[in-house]
Amino acid sequence: MSNVLVVVEQREGKLNRVSFETLRGAQQLAAEMGWTLEAAVLGANPADIAAEIAKTKVAKVYALSCAACEHYTPDAYAAALKQFIESKKPTLVLMPHTYQVRDFAPKLTTALNRTLISDAVGYRQDGNKLVFVRQMFQGKFAADVSFAGEAPYFATFQAGAFRGDQVETGSAPVEAVTLNVDASSIRNKPLEIFKEAKQAVDLTQAEVIVSVGRGIKEQKNIEIVQKLAEALGAEVAASRPICDSGWLPMDRQVGSSGQTVAPKLYLALGISGAIQHIVGMKGSRSIIAINKDAEAPIFEIADIGIVGNLFEIVPPLIEEIKKAKGA
Repeated sequence: MSNVLVVVEQREGKLNRVSFETLRGAQQLAAEMGWTLEAAVLGANPADIAAEIAKTKVAKVYALSCAACEHYTPDAYAAALKQFIESKKPTLVLMPHTYQVRDFAPKLTTALNRTLISDAVGYRQDGNKLVFVRQMFQGKFAADVSFAGEAPYFATFQAGAFRGDQVETGSAPVEAVTLNVDASSIRNKPLEIFKEAKQAVDLTQAEVIVSVGRGIKEQKNIEIVQKLAEALGAEVAASRPICDSGWLPMDRQVGSSGQTVAPKLYLALGISGAIQHIVGMKGSRSIIAINKDAEAPIFEIADIGIVGNLFEIVPPLIEEIKKAKGA
């Protein structure tokens, strides 16, 4: 019987919540195709995360223990997963399209003489064939891509493609598996993390994002956005023109050339809604847009749209939020 294996991601012993989105997509896919669904987590001590994943609706969870994987390296992860996949022979391997997966997945699939369909936003069944959908040319077109050759097949789902909060719950058994990777084969030697990297923001983990566009007019006005984000306990993000101008760091950019996010709440302030930005945030659970242009494209995907001057709307909004929180 065909089966799907989801490789969830953990970072320094903490589950990356984007993995729940991939699990939800895999649950839907497995149900429609009539396939069995299993999950796996790799690390030096994966038991706790495996137990967390076991609370979702999967047939089994594999806790893949690998001493050489205590600190992430593409060599160790690719070698360990190659061992496991060759032994279990899944039909399809699904992973979240994260920075880490993008680093090791090409090496893994090449080692198995297979190809990878990356950054898929969806899938569909075409007869007995499974077809994945990928966005092309910054979201202007969608391409249908299918696999040729023998399984196992590999694909990654874009952040926001599925709703992680809709993952079905369950109770699955956990099987501990020990994988041995020769430490001498690992060419990458992790060192102390650079301070700059520690300061960088991973917007994919944010539950609330306040994002700003050219409607902010001047760099000094970014302070208004930061105050709103502080009141909401949110992360600050921006469209590309703001980051290109140096008003906010590049790691705050959302869009086709920045980060793809799917928070519970996305507030778009002064953002017109160019396709390059929309492809990076359209998976947000709730979208609130404030723009003085009633014809702005952002209103086409917003759950709540406010036509008006953000400089008149945001300050009293901050005060109301503070009052509601008893600040």
